[in-house]
Amino acid sequence: MRVGFIGLGRMGSGMAENLVRAGHELVVYNRSRAKAEALAKFGARVADSVAEACQAETVWTMLADDDAVQHIVQGENGLLASLAPGALHISSSTIGVALSQRMTEAHDARRQRFVAAPVFGRPEAAKAAALDVVVAGARDAIKSAAPLLDAIGKKTFVVAETPSTANLVKLSGNFLIAAAIESIGEAMALVSKGGVDKRQYLEILTSTLFDAPAYKTYGALIAESRFEPAGFAAPLGLKDVRLALAAAEDLRAPMPIASLLRDRFLTLLANGGEALDWSAIGSLAAWEAGVGEVGGLPHRPEAPAVRTK
Repeated sequence: MRVGFIGLGRMGSGMAENLVRAGHELVVYNRSRAKAEALAKFGARVADSVAEACQAETVWTMLADDDAVQHIVQGENGLLASLAPGALHISSSTIGVALSQRMTEAHDARRQRFVAAPVFGRPEAAKAAALDVVVAGARDAIKSAAPLLDAIGKKTFVVAETPSTANLVKLSGNFLIAAAIESIGEAMALVSKGGVDKRQYLEILTSTLFDAPAYKTYGALIAESRFEPAGFAAPLGLKDVRLALAAAEDLRAPMPIASLLRDRFLTLLANGGEALDWSAIGSLAAWEAGVGEVGGLPHRPEAPAVRTK
């Protein structure tokens, strides 16, 4: 299948590489051309513009946020203006529900097809074609997208015919991951101040009550203070929590924990954590307890262990 791929960050580059490996004819575009040229060695052709990448039956976008998506999709000579009637746009960007709804309407007006296909998984999963894909859109569009989705993921979940539903599921999932990160960090700060080794504590957790990928992956990052290079940068974590809160406000669904998480991300970013992985919010509790450091936050003296009764 001829595919245009736009957005070659740490996630998009792995996804695009797997599409080429699966035998698809790929044309790639990225604002930073060097990232696109890195795909040429796998057989992809580098486009000089968004419009050139859109001269295909399917165009796939994997972009950082709502602003980037709107610029690529709605800008002059952008995706909407360049994609032919009947052609398919697959969007794997984590974006707001409202933007997804607007894009659906815009594509419909031009008789273009649109599928929302956000993914769960970090860059290493994208590289290994092991992402979990949440898909929503018209049945015929999803059927057309299926061979491509199979090339980048290990499982596809079709949730609805309305594309924005997939975005809502994705945002809710990222909210839960952020909540797990905060909870792990608070628990580790507690036991660490009580004299328990964080790595041993993580082994206990993930071997008993919390044998789950989120606890294993993010628990290890927190225990080892391994926040660079960022697999998913902290500003993107803040963005996703804000988008979840916006969707919750529209649906009149209170999310008090999401409000707390927003403030945790703001604390991290306000103190120099811009370049850190979003899991760094899990170290804030230890910093506040005086038993750890994180990002650019000022050092606090090491606190003595407290003997428990």
